[in-house]
Amino acid sequence: MNSDYGKIVSNIIMFVSIAAALIHIGNFTVFTLPSIQFYACHLLIGMTLIFLYKPLGEGKQLGQTGIVFCRIIDWLLIVLTIIVSGYVILNFDTYASNMQNNVLTKELYILGIIITILVLEAGRRVLGNVLPLIAILAIGYALFGNYIPGLFGHRGYTLRRVVMAIFSDRGVYGTPIGTSAMNVYLFLLFAAFLNASGADIIFQNIAIALTGKKRGGPAKMAVIASAFFGTISGSCVANVVSTGAFTIPLMKRSGYRPAFAGAVEAVSSTGGQIMPPIMGAAAFVLADIVGVSYAKVCVAALLPALMYYACEFKMVDLEAVKYNLRGVDKGTIPPLKESLVQGMKLFVPIVVMLFTLMVLNMTPMRAAILSIASILLFGVFNRKDHLTIRNILNGCAGAGHSLCSVVGACATAGIVVAIFSLTGLGLKFSNFLVQLGGNSLIPSLILSMLVCAVLGMGLPTTASYIVCATAIAPALVKLGLPALAAHLFLLYFSCISAITPPVAVASYAAAGIAEENPMKVSWNAVKLGITGFILPFAFVFNYDYITFSLDFQTILTWICGFVIAYSLAIFLQGYVEKKINVLERLIYLIVIALVIPPYVISSLIGIVLFAILYGYRKIQWKREQKLIVTF
Repeated sequence: MNSDYGKIVSNIIMFVSIAAALIHIGNFTVFTLPSIQFYACHLLIGMTLIFLYKPLGEGKQLGQTGIVFCRIIDWLLIVLTIIVSGYVILNFDTYASNMQNNVLTKELYILGIIITILVLEAGRRVLGNVLPLIAILAIGYALFGNYIPGLFGHRGYTLRRVVMAIFSDRGVYGTPIGTSAMNVYLFLLFAAFLNASGADIIFQNIAIALTGKKRGGPAKMAVIASAFFGTISGSCVANVVSTGAFTIPLMKRSGYRPAFAGAVEAVSSTGGQIMPPIMGAAAFVLADIVGVSYAKVCVAALLPALMYYACEFKMVDLEAVKYNLRGVDKGTIPPLKESLVQGMKLFVPIVVMLFTLMVLNMTPMRAAILSIASILLFGVFNRKDHLTIRNILNGCAGAGHSLCSVVGACATAGIVVAIFSLTGLGLKFSNFLVQLGGNSLIPSLILSMLVCAVLGMGLPTTASYIVCATAIAPALVKLGLPALAAHLFLLYFSCISAITPPVAVASYAAAGIAEENPMKVSWNAVKLGITGFILPFAFVFNYDYITFSLDFQTILTWICGFVIAYSLAIFLQGYVEKKINVLERLIYLIVIALVIPPYVISSLIGIVLFAILYGYRKIQWKREQKLIVTF
């Protein structure tokens, strides 16, 4: 009976996932629905998949009566989701007219209450209790704000007014779910098709072919493979549990400490959310909120992301120096040429995406559709590694599964955004933050960092960023930051919270695979990902870090970026080719201090000082190696 029910559910999931792919692609190629109608379709699909993928009572020991009861509740929620979304889709003109004129009929009032409850429950199932609790507290604030004294008090709003805000294009059908519908899903589908084509194995093979022979090869392979995979998955935890299942045991067998091995995977996977070209759902939301093209976000994120991985890569290399760790057995390393040829089916779609986004300046959805088309065409006509119908169906199902967490986060965050807009809480919080920071930028940035870190402990990156963008970004802009720099600052700390103790979801996931204490993994991850904590402050005070041009100042900044990455790694590890003294480590700190500010003279001095220090140790080591060979 249970197996029969499971098969039925699996078939329904597959049907809904295929429908999702056809509707989203069709909306941008064959037909165009009004935005709210399309958002309602998207929400219907996402929430249906949530209630199917995350059934009530999952993981609990239930009797037959309890199982039947949970299934009834699940299907009741699905039916209610269909009713609410179906009403908006089929009666769109009436719904839009009433909302535009601030008219909440009895039926809209009831439907609004139902969708609020449904969204909170869907969010709870995929995200846990934190974000739904924040949304409930926000609703309570809107209803009873008249009892709050001081800055955060307001006149109070009726339940009807609150429901209208939530049920409108400022709430569950607002920017967060709109971004998910318009941009994010198609990139999830793109990533799912890549994975269905064997992306994880191919990325691993290429990474190990490139680095396997080198010292610390397994860890270097983990950095490269996880960066590749992370940038198309957009989920640090999903990346950790997928690539980490292979990379972490390999690192341990090669001599890396379990805590360090877990940290390498956690940091590498987390960085995927800030690594172009795909990044993650939060980056698409950022582009919509700021009002810039997604290509501009990718350009702004490129140098900081490269610095992030350069520092980690160097620290991994120096860890291998410290413990005299070598590469993997040559017999286990796949041929590079063969791996690259195999990877052509992945590189072509990625190149198509980069070309359409960056060169042709297409919208993200059109770039995604063309990239998906290139996967299908290349896969169909590739005789050696044919893309089967089963692969395509699995890709649709994979995209549907990934969509659950995005829809849960965006829809629930939509409730918070609606309340912020209704009550003016965002502006009030921004004013409070400015006052608390003494109208000074640096204290306000530190406070913003702490808020992002705290929220990120219990929220996925997208949800954390949306809340922070709504509450904090206006304060940073008010203090003089450009909107893009302010929002990137918040995005980075929303991402980096995944490795920040005491609650670090990426580190905890890696710790489970590494069979190590989660706190040990987390603190090692903080050390490895240290650039993630420094970079946001760097590009806030020097915008050249988030621009791309061929002028002297920008080129100098890019050189400084890699000098910072290497200097940090050397300072923290205390090694170049062998152990260095305390004075040298301190000089590397001085180098960092010289090159961070946007001053040409100090930057040039820092670069020269780094070149002398680093070059001296390299030359000295090579001489020692020659002497060893001679004797």
